[in-house]
Amino acid sequence: MLFSSTTFLFAFLPIVLITYYIVPRITRNLVLFIFSLVFYAWGEPVYIVLMIASTIVAYITGLLADKQRKNAKKYTPLIAMIGAVVWNIGLLLFFKYTDFFIGAANSIFGTQIKTLGLALPIGISFYSFQTLSYVIDVYKGEVRSQKNFLDLATYVALFPQLIAGPIVRYIDVAEQLKKRNESIEHFAQGVWRFSIGLGKKVILANTIGELFDTISNSAQSELSVAASWLGIIAYTFQIYFDFSGYSDMAIGLGKMFGFDFLENFNYPFISRSITEFWRRWHMSLGSWFRDYLYIPLGGNRVSAGRWIFNIAVVWAATGLWHGAAWNFVAWGVYFAVLLVLEKLFLKKWLERSPARGHIYVMLLVIISFVLFDAATLRGAGETIGAMFGAGGLPAASFEALYNLRSYGVVLILGIIGSTPLPKLAVERIRKTSGGSALINAVEPIVLIALLAVSTAFLIDGSFNPFLYFRF
Repeated sequence: MLFSSTTFLFAFLPIVLITYYIVPRITRNLVLFIFSLVFYAWGEPVYIVLMIASTIVAYITGLLADKQRKNAKKYTPLIAMIGAVVWNIGLLLFFKYTDFFIGAANSIFGTQIKTLGLALPIGISFYSFQTLSYVIDVYKGEVRSQKNFLDLATYVALFPQLIAGPIVRYIDVAEQLKKRNESIEHFAQGVWRFSIGLGKKVILANTIGELFDTISNSAQSELSVAASWLGIIAYTFQIYFDFSGYSDMAIGLGKMFGFDFLENFNYPFISRSITEFWRRWHMSLGSWFRDYLYIPLGGNRVSAGRWIFNIAVVWAATGLWHGAAWNFVAWGVYFAVLLVLEKLFLKKWLERSPARGHIYVMLLVIISFVLFDAATLRGAGETIGAMFGAGGLPAASFEALYNLRSYGVVLILGIIGSTPLPKLAVERIRKTSGGSALINAVEPIVLIALLAVSTAFLIDGSFNPFLYFRF
Protein backbone atom coordinates (compact mmCIF):
# COMPACT_ATOMS: atom_id res chain seq x y z
CA MET A 1 0.00 0.00 0.00
CA LEU A 2 1.39 3.37 -1.02
CA PHE A 3 0.93 6.55 0.99
CA SER A 4 0.07 8.14 -2.35
CA SER A 5 -2.98 5.97 -2.96
CA THR A 6 -6.68 6.62 -2.44
CA THR A 7 -6.97 3.42 -0.37
CA PHE A 8 -4.42 4.74 2.11
CA LEU A 9 -5.66 8.33 2.14
CA PHE A 10 -9.39 7.71 2.44
CA ALA A 11 -9.64 4.33 4.15
CA PHE A 12 -6.57 3.06 5.98
CA LEU A 13 -5.26 6.32 7.48
CA PRO A 14 -8.61 7.65 8.77
CA ILE A 15 -9.41 4.30 10.40
CA VAL A 16 -5.98 4.15 12.07
CA LEU A 17 -6.20 7.73 13.35
CA ILE A 18 -9.72 7.35 14.72
CA THR A 19 -8.86 4.08 16.44
CA TYR A 20 -5.58 5.43 17.78
CA TYR A 21 -7.10 8.50 19.42
CA ILE A 22 -10.22 6.87 20.90
CA VAL A 23 -8.39 4.08 22.73
CA PRO A 24 -6.60 4.65 26.08
CA ARG A 25 -3.01 5.87 25.79
CA ILE A 26 -1.70 2.64 27.28
CA THR A 27 -2.98 0.67 24.26
CA ARG A 28 -1.87 3.04 21.49
CA ASN A 29 1.37 1.18 20.76
CA LEU A 30 -0.69 -1.97 20.33
CA VAL A 31 -2.96 -0.16 17.86
CA LEU A 32 0.04 1.09 15.89
CA PHE A 33 1.61 -2.36 15.85
CA ILE A 34 -1.53 -4.13 14.65
CA PHE A 35 -2.28 -1.61 11.93
CA SER A 36 1.39 -1.63 10.88
CA LEU A 37 1.12 -5.38 10.35
CA VAL A 38 -2.04 -4.84 8.28
CA PHE A 39 -0.22 -2.17 6.25
CA TYR A 40 2.71 -4.51 5.59
CA ALA A 41 0.48 -7.50 4.87
CA TRP A 42 -1.37 -5.47 2.23
CA GLY A 43 1.61 -5.96 -0.06
CA GLU A 44 3.38 -9.05 1.26
CA PRO A 45 1.52 -11.10 3.89
CA VAL A 46 4.04 -13.96 3.77
CA TYR A 47 6.98 -11.81 4.78
CA ILE A 48 5.29 -10.60 7.96
CA VAL A 49 6.80 -13.72 9.54
CA LEU A 50 10.26 -12.54 8.50
CA MET A 51 9.80 -9.09 10.01
CA ILE A 52 8.44 -10.51 13.27
CA ALA A 53 11.34 -12.98 13.38
CA SER A 54 13.77 -10.05 13.00
CA THR A 55 12.01 -8.28 15.85
CA ILE A 56 12.29 -11.35 18.10
CA VAL A 57 15.99 -11.69 17.28
CA ALA A 58 16.52 -7.99 18.04
CA TYR A 59 14.62 -8.29 21.32
CA ILE A 60 16.60 -11.30 22.55
CA THR A 61 20.02 -10.12 21.37
CA GLY A 62 19.28 -6.66 22.72
CA LEU A 63 18.63 -8.05 26.18
CA LEU A 64 21.79 -10.16 26.01
CA ALA A 65 23.88 -7.31 24.62
CA ASP A 66 22.91 -4.94 27.43
CA LYS A 67 26.10 -4.36 29.35
CA GLN A 68 24.13 -3.30 32.40
CA ARG A 69 22.34 -6.63 32.80
CA LYS A 70 23.03 -8.26 36.12
CA ASN A 71 25.04 -11.47 36.11
CA ALA A 72 25.85 -11.14 32.43
CA LYS A 73 28.69 -13.42 31.41
CA LYS A 74 31.85 -11.81 30.12
CA TYR A 75 31.36 -12.56 26.43
CA THR A 76 27.56 -12.66 26.30
CA PRO A 77 27.09 -9.04 25.09
CA LEU A 78 29.65 -9.46 22.31
CA ILE A 79 28.22 -12.78 21.15
CA ALA A 80 24.71 -11.27 21.15
CA MET A 81 25.84 -8.29 19.08
CA ILE A 82 27.63 -10.56 16.60
CA GLY A 83 24.50 -12.70 16.41
CA ALA A 84 22.40 -9.66 15.49
CA VAL A 85 24.91 -8.69 12.79
CA VAL A 86 24.94 -12.20 11.34
CA TRP A 87 21.14 -12.41 11.33
CA ASN A 88 20.47 -9.02 9.72
CA ILE A 89 23.32 -9.07 7.21
CA GLY A 90 22.50 -12.71 6.48
CA LEU A 91 18.89 -11.81 5.66
CA LEU A 92 19.99 -9.08 3.28
CA LEU A 93 22.58 -11.32 1.63
CA PHE A 94 20.08 -14.13 1.14
CA PHE A 95 17.04 -12.22 -0.09
CA LYS A 96 18.69 -9.30 -1.82
CA TYR A 97 22.05 -10.54 -3.10
CA THR A 98 21.92 -14.31 -3.63
CA ASP A 99 20.97 -14.06 -7.31
CA PHE A 100 23.54 -11.29 -7.82
CA PHE A 101 26.35 -13.47 -6.44
CA ILE A 102 25.14 -16.50 -8.41
CA GLY A 103 25.09 -14.43 -11.59
CA ALA A 104 28.59 -13.10 -10.88
CA ALA A 105 29.88 -16.62 -10.26
CA ASN A 106 28.30 -17.89 -13.47
CA SER A 107 29.92 -15.05 -15.42
CA ILE A 108 33.37 -15.55 -13.90
CA PHE A 109 33.58 -19.33 -13.77
CA GLY A 110 31.29 -20.25 -16.63
CA THR A 111 28.97 -22.20 -14.37
CA GLN A 112 25.23 -22.52 -14.87
CA ILE A 113 23.92 -22.33 -11.33
CA LYS A 114 20.22 -21.58 -11.34
CA THR A 115 19.16 -18.35 -9.62
CA LEU A 116 16.54 -18.49 -6.87
CA GLY A 117 14.31 -15.70 -8.15
CA LEU A 118 13.32 -14.62 -4.63
CA ALA A 119 10.96 -11.69 -4.20
CA LEU A 120 12.58 -8.91 -2.20
CA PRO A 121 10.69 -8.36 1.08
CA ILE A 122 9.38 -4.79 1.14
CA GLY A 123 11.33 -2.57 3.52
CA ILE A 124 13.90 -5.22 4.46
CA SER A 125 16.82 -2.85 3.83
CA PHE A 126 15.29 -0.35 6.25
CA TYR A 127 14.10 -2.53 9.13
CA SER A 128 17.26 -4.67 9.02
CA PHE A 129 19.39 -1.56 9.49
CA GLN A 130 17.09 -0.31 12.24
CA THR A 131 17.17 -3.52 14.29
CA LEU A 132 20.91 -3.85 13.73
CA SER A 133 21.62 -0.31 14.94
CA TYR A 134 19.41 -0.97 17.99
CA VAL A 135 21.46 -3.97 19.13
CA ILE A 136 24.78 -2.28 18.37
CA ASP A 137 23.77 0.82 20.35
CA VAL A 138 22.69 -1.38 23.27
CA TYR A 139 26.02 -3.23 23.12
CA LYS A 140 27.94 0.06 23.09
CA GLY A 141 25.96 1.21 26.12
CA GLU A 142 24.42 4.20 24.31
CA VAL A 143 20.88 3.06 25.11
CA ARG A 144 19.28 0.51 27.43
CA SER A 145 17.67 -2.57 25.98
CA GLN A 146 13.90 -2.51 25.56
CA LYS A 147 12.25 -4.84 28.06
CA ASN A 148 8.76 -4.43 26.59
CA PHE A 149 8.50 -6.55 23.45
CA LEU A 150 5.46 -4.64 22.16
CA ASP A 151 7.32 -1.32 22.30
CA LEU A 152 10.23 -2.76 20.32
CA ALA A 153 7.88 -4.41 17.84
CA THR A 154 6.06 -1.11 17.36
CA TYR A 155 9.38 0.59 16.63
CA VAL A 156 10.36 -2.01 14.02
CA ALA A 157 6.97 -2.30 12.30
CA LEU A 158 5.92 1.37 12.53
CA PHE A 159 4.22 1.86 9.17
CA PRO A 160 5.07 5.56 8.56
CA GLN A 161 8.75 4.70 8.05
CA LEU A 162 8.60 0.95 7.42
CA ILE A 163 8.98 0.64 3.66
CA ALA A 164 11.05 3.67 2.65
CA GLY A 165 12.54 5.27 5.71
CA PRO A 166 13.93 7.52 6.89
CA ILE A 167 16.06 5.01 8.78
CA VAL A 168 14.84 5.76 12.30
CA ARG A 169 17.25 4.71 15.03
CA TYR A 170 15.87 3.34 18.24
CA ILE A 171 17.98 5.75 20.29
CA ASP A 172 16.13 8.68 18.67
CA VAL A 173 12.64 7.42 19.50
CA ALA A 174 13.20 5.34 22.65
CA GLU A 175 11.56 7.92 24.92
CA GLN A 176 8.80 8.60 22.41
CA LEU A 177 7.72 4.96 22.47
CA LYS A 178 6.68 5.54 26.08
CA LYS A 179 5.59 9.17 26.00
CA ARG A 180 4.85 11.20 22.88
CA ASN A 181 3.98 14.78 21.99
CA GLU A 182 0.36 14.16 21.01
CA SER A 183 -1.26 17.56 20.58
CA ILE A 184 -3.47 19.42 18.12
CA GLU A 185 -0.55 21.64 17.13
CA HIS A 186 1.73 18.66 16.54
CA PHE A 187 -1.00 16.88 14.58
CA ALA A 188 -1.58 19.96 12.42
CA GLN A 189 2.15 20.15 11.67
CA GLY A 190 2.01 16.52 10.64
CA VAL A 191 -0.93 17.05 8.29
CA TRP A 192 0.84 20.00 6.67
CA ARG A 193 4.12 18.09 6.25
CA PHE A 194 2.31 15.03 4.88
CA SER A 195 0.43 17.19 2.38
CA ILE A 196 3.65 18.80 1.15
CA GLY A 197 5.17 15.36 0.65
CA LEU A 198 2.07 14.09 -1.13
CA GLY A 199 2.17 17.06 -3.49
CA LYS A 200 5.86 16.53 -4.20
CA LYS A 201 5.23 12.86 -4.97
CA VAL A 202 1.96 13.02 -6.91
CA ILE A 203 2.14 16.39 -8.67
CA LEU A 204 5.88 16.78 -9.28
CA ALA A 205 7.54 13.35 -9.19
CA ASN A 206 4.82 11.54 -11.12
CA THR A 207 4.47 14.26 -13.76
CA ILE A 208 8.22 14.64 -14.28
CA GLY A 209 8.46 10.85 -14.28
CA GLU A 210 6.08 10.75 -17.24
CA LEU A 211 8.57 12.91 -19.13
CA PHE A 212 11.43 10.55 -18.32
CA ASP A 213 9.27 7.55 -19.26
CA THR A 214 8.36 9.15 -22.59
CA ILE A 215 11.98 9.85 -23.51
CA SER A 216 13.19 6.45 -22.30
CA ASN A 217 10.70 4.73 -24.60
CA SER A 218 11.38 6.96 -27.60
CA ALA A 219 12.40 5.47 -30.91
CA GLN A 220 16.05 5.78 -31.92
CA SER A 221 15.11 8.29 -34.63
CA GLU A 222 13.68 10.64 -31.98
CA LEU A 223 16.81 10.72 -29.81
CA SER A 224 19.17 13.68 -29.65
CA VAL A 225 21.71 15.19 -27.28
CA ALA A 226 19.04 17.53 -25.89
CA ALA A 227 16.59 14.64 -25.41
CA SER A 228 19.24 12.59 -23.59
CA TRP A 229 19.94 15.44 -21.18
CA LEU A 230 16.27 16.25 -20.73
CA GLY A 231 15.50 12.62 -19.92
CA ILE A 232 18.15 12.17 -17.23
CA ILE A 233 17.44 15.61 -15.73
CA ALA A 234 13.80 14.54 -15.49
CA TYR A 235 14.84 11.31 -13.77
CA THR A 236 17.04 13.23 -11.33
CA PHE A 237 14.12 15.40 -10.27
CA GLN A 238 11.71 12.47 -10.29
CA ILE A 239 13.75 10.41 -7.86
CA TYR A 240 14.38 13.44 -5.64
CA PHE A 241 10.73 14.42 -5.35
CA ASP A 242 9.66 10.77 -5.17
CA PHE A 243 11.95 9.90 -2.26
CA SER A 244 12.02 13.23 -0.44
CA GLY A 245 8.24 13.45 -0.84
CA TYR A 246 7.84 10.01 0.69
CA SER A 247 10.18 11.03 3.52
CA ASP A 248 8.07 14.15 4.11
CA MET A 249 4.95 12.01 4.27
CA ALA A 250 6.65 9.62 6.72
CA ILE A 251 7.75 12.51 8.96
CA GLY A 252 4.28 14.03 8.75
CA LEU A 253 2.59 10.75 9.65
CA GLY A 254 4.99 10.37 12.55
CA LYS A 255 3.92 13.77 13.88
CA MET A 256 0.25 12.80 13.61
CA PHE A 257 0.99 9.98 16.05
CA GLY A 258 3.25 12.08 18.27
CA PHE A 259 6.65 10.98 16.93
CA ASP A 260 9.46 13.28 15.78
CA PHE A 261 11.59 11.63 13.10
CA LEU A 262 14.85 13.19 11.98
CA GLU A 263 15.05 14.89 8.60
CA ASN A 264 16.17 12.87 5.59
CA PHE A 265 16.73 15.58 2.95
CA ASN A 266 17.99 19.14 3.22
CA TYR A 267 17.89 20.70 -0.25
CA PRO A 268 20.76 18.64 -1.69
CA PHE A 269 20.69 20.38 -5.07
CA ILE A 270 21.98 23.64 -3.59
CA SER A 271 25.23 21.92 -2.58
CA ARG A 272 28.60 23.25 -3.70
CA SER A 273 30.49 19.97 -3.43
CA ILE A 274 29.72 16.26 -3.53
CA THR A 275 30.77 16.08 0.11
CA GLU A 276 28.08 18.62 0.97
CA PHE A 277 25.58 16.87 -1.31
CA TRP A 278 25.89 13.65 0.71
CA ARG A 279 25.35 15.57 3.92
CA ARG A 280 22.01 16.70 2.50
CA TRP A 281 20.78 13.67 0.50
CA HIS A 282 19.27 10.61 2.29
CA MET A 283 20.85 11.79 5.51
CA SER A 284 19.62 8.87 7.61
CA LEU A 285 21.46 6.39 5.38
CA GLY A 286 24.63 8.49 5.25
CA SER A 287 24.76 8.87 9.01
CA TRP A 288 24.07 5.14 9.46
CA PHE A 289 27.03 4.11 7.32
CA ARG A 290 29.18 6.76 8.97
CA ASP A 291 28.45 5.59 12.52
CA TYR A 292 28.25 1.83 11.98
CA LEU A 293 30.81 1.21 9.23
CA TYR A 294 33.05 4.18 8.42
CA ILE A 295 34.00 5.12 12.00
CA PRO A 296 34.49 1.49 13.17
CA LEU A 297 36.83 1.01 10.20
CA GLY A 298 38.90 3.94 11.48
CA GLY A 299 37.26 6.84 9.67
CA ASN A 300 39.79 9.44 8.57
CA ARG A 301 42.04 9.04 11.61
CA VAL A 302 44.23 6.55 9.78
CA SER A 303 46.88 6.59 7.07
CA ALA A 304 45.95 7.99 3.67
CA GLY A 305 45.91 4.54 2.10
CA ARG A 306 43.70 3.09 4.81
CA TRP A 307 41.37 6.10 4.62
CA ILE A 308 40.89 5.58 0.87
CA PHE A 309 40.19 1.91 1.59
CA ASN A 310 37.58 2.90 4.19
CA ILE A 311 35.88 5.25 1.74
CA ALA A 312 35.87 2.53 -0.93
CA VAL A 313 34.30 -0.04 1.41
CA VAL A 314 31.62 2.35 2.66
CA TRP A 315 30.61 3.49 -0.81
CA ALA A 316 30.65 0.02 -2.32
CA ALA A 317 28.32 -0.95 0.53
CA THR A 318 26.18 2.15 -0.08
CA GLY A 319 25.86 1.24 -3.73
CA LEU A 320 24.96 -2.38 -2.98
CA TRP A 321 22.43 -1.27 -0.34
CA HIS A 322 20.47 0.37 -3.14
CA GLY A 323 20.43 -2.71 -5.32
CA ALA A 324 22.07 -6.01 -6.19
CA ALA A 325 23.54 -5.05 -9.56
CA TRP A 326 26.88 -3.86 -10.94
CA ASN A 327 25.48 -0.47 -11.88
CA PHE A 328 24.86 0.25 -8.19
CA VAL A 329 28.41 -0.84 -7.31
CA ALA A 330 29.71 1.47 -10.03
CA TRP A 331 27.47 4.25 -8.71
CA GLY A 332 28.97 3.84 -5.23
CA VAL A 333 32.54 3.71 -6.53
CA TYR A 334 31.83 6.80 -8.67
CA PHE A 335 30.98 8.81 -5.56
CA ALA A 336 33.88 7.31 -3.60
CA VAL A 337 36.33 8.58 -6.22
CA LEU A 338 34.75 12.04 -6.22
CA LEU A 339 34.83 12.27 -2.40
CA VAL A 340 38.50 11.24 -2.30
CA LEU A 341 39.39 13.77 -5.00
CA GLU A 342 37.56 16.51 -3.14
CA LYS A 343 39.37 15.69 0.08
CA LEU A 344 42.76 15.72 -1.66
CA PHE A 345 42.47 18.91 -3.72
CA LEU A 346 39.12 19.58 -5.46
CA LYS A 347 37.30 21.07 -2.48
CA LYS A 348 39.68 24.03 -2.20
CA TRP A 349 39.22 24.74 -5.91
CA LEU A 350 35.44 24.56 -5.58
CA GLU A 351 35.33 26.86 -2.57
CA ARG A 352 36.82 29.70 -4.62
CA SER A 353 33.64 29.99 -6.68
CA PRO A 354 30.16 29.05 -5.37
CA ALA A 355 28.75 29.16 -8.92
CA ARG A 356 31.42 26.76 -10.12
CA GLY A 357 30.63 24.47 -7.21
CA HIS A 358 26.91 24.40 -8.02
CA ILE A 359 27.51 23.62 -11.69
CA TYR A 360 30.04 20.93 -10.79
CA VAL A 361 27.65 19.24 -8.35
CA MET A 362 24.63 19.25 -10.62
CA LEU A 363 26.59 17.99 -13.61
CA LEU A 364 28.14 15.09 -11.70
CA VAL A 365 24.96 14.22 -9.80
CA ILE A 366 22.93 14.12 -13.02
CA ILE A 367 25.54 11.82 -14.59
CA SER A 368 25.47 9.65 -11.45
CA PHE A 369 21.77 8.99 -11.95
CA VAL A 370 22.51 7.55 -15.37
CA LEU A 371 24.41 4.81 -13.51
CA PHE A 372 21.69 4.59 -10.88
CA ASP A 373 18.93 3.94 -13.40
CA ALA A 374 20.83 1.83 -15.93
CA ALA A 375 19.95 -1.84 -16.36
CA THR A 376 23.56 -2.56 -17.38
CA LEU A 377 26.88 -0.76 -17.30
CA ARG A 378 26.96 -0.90 -21.09
CA GLY A 379 23.59 0.82 -21.21
CA ALA A 380 24.86 3.51 -18.84
CA GLY A 381 27.86 4.06 -21.09
CA GLU A 382 25.64 4.42 -24.15
CA THR A 383 23.40 6.95 -22.40
CA ILE A 384 26.34 9.03 -21.20
CA GLY A 385 27.78 8.87 -24.70
CA ALA A 386 24.48 10.09 -26.15
CA MET A 387 24.49 13.01 -23.70
CA PHE A 388 27.79 14.16 -25.22
CA GLY A 389 26.91 13.52 -28.86
CA ALA A 390 28.41 10.08 -29.39
CA GLY A 391 27.02 8.07 -32.29
CA GLY A 392 26.36 11.13 -34.41
CA LEU A 393 23.18 12.16 -32.59
CA PRO A 394 21.82 15.58 -33.56
CA ALA A 395 22.03 18.36 -30.99
CA ALA A 396 18.24 18.63 -30.78
CA SER A 397 15.11 17.16 -32.29
CA PHE A 398 11.48 18.12 -32.72
CA GLU A 399 10.49 15.61 -30.05
CA ALA A 400 12.94 17.08 -27.52
CA LEU A 401 11.67 20.61 -28.08
CA TYR A 402 8.06 19.41 -27.92
CA ASN A 403 8.68 17.63 -24.59
CA LEU A 404 10.50 20.67 -23.23
CA ARG A 405 7.53 22.90 -24.08
CA SER A 406 5.03 20.37 -22.72
CA TYR A 407 6.79 19.87 -19.40
CA GLY A 408 8.55 23.22 -19.07
CA VAL A 409 6.25 24.57 -16.35
CA VAL A 410 6.52 21.49 -14.13
CA LEU A 411 10.32 21.45 -14.59
CA ILE A 412 10.50 25.07 -13.47
CA LEU A 413 8.31 24.23 -10.46
CA GLY A 414 10.64 21.32 -9.75
CA ILE A 415 13.72 23.54 -9.86
CA ILE A 416 12.14 26.09 -7.52
CA GLY A 417 10.73 23.37 -5.24
CA SER A 418 14.13 21.73 -4.85
CA THR A 419 15.53 24.91 -3.29
CA PRO A 420 14.72 26.63 0.02
CA LEU A 421 13.30 29.67 -1.84
CA PRO A 422 9.61 28.90 -1.07
CA LYS A 423 10.41 28.33 2.60
CA LEU A 424 12.52 31.50 2.81
CA ALA A 425 9.76 33.51 1.12
CA VAL A 426 7.20 32.33 3.69
CA GLU A 427 9.56 33.13 6.57
CA ARG A 428 10.21 36.59 5.16
CA ILE A 429 6.48 37.31 4.85
CA ARG A 430 5.94 36.15 8.44
CA LYS A 431 8.40 38.79 9.66
CA THR A 432 6.48 41.63 8.03
CA SER A 433 3.69 43.55 9.70
CA GLY A 434 0.60 41.37 9.50
CA GLY A 435 2.55 38.71 7.65
CA SER A 436 2.08 36.05 10.28
CA ALA A 437 -1.69 36.53 10.29
CA LEU A 438 -1.74 36.39 6.49
CA ILE A 439 0.23 33.12 6.41
CA ASN A 440 -2.00 31.61 9.10
CA ALA A 441 -5.07 32.50 7.05
CA VAL A 442 -3.66 31.28 3.74
CA GLU A 443 -2.15 28.00 4.98
CA PRO A 444 -5.47 26.12 5.41
CA ILE A 445 -6.56 27.21 1.93
CA VAL A 446 -3.26 26.06 0.42
CA LEU A 447 -3.50 22.79 2.35
CA ILE A 448 -7.01 22.04 1.10
CA ALA A 449 -6.06 22.99 -2.46
CA LEU A 450 -2.94 20.82 -2.32
CA LEU A 451 -4.88 17.79 -1.06
CA ALA A 452 -7.61 18.37 -3.65
CA VAL A 453 -5.19 18.67 -6.57
CA SER A 454 -3.15 15.66 -5.37
CA THR A 455 -6.32 13.60 -5.08
CA ALA A 456 -7.41 14.66 -8.56
CA PHE A 457 -4.03 13.58 -9.94
CA LEU A 458 -4.37 10.19 -8.21
CA ILE A 459 -7.89 9.59 -9.47
CA ASP A 460 -7.25 10.83 -13.00
CA GLY A 461 -3.76 9.40 -13.52
CA SER A 462 -2.48 5.84 -13.78
CA PHE A 463 1.24 6.67 -13.55
CA ASN A 464 2.10 6.40 -9.86
CA PRO A 465 5.34 4.44 -9.41
CA PHE A 466 7.34 4.44 -6.20
CA LEU A 467 11.02 4.11 -7.14
CA TYR A 468 12.36 3.18 -3.72
CA PHE A 469 10.25 0.03 -3.44
CA ARG A 470 13.01 -1.79 -5.34
CA PHE A 471 15.63 -0.83 -2.78
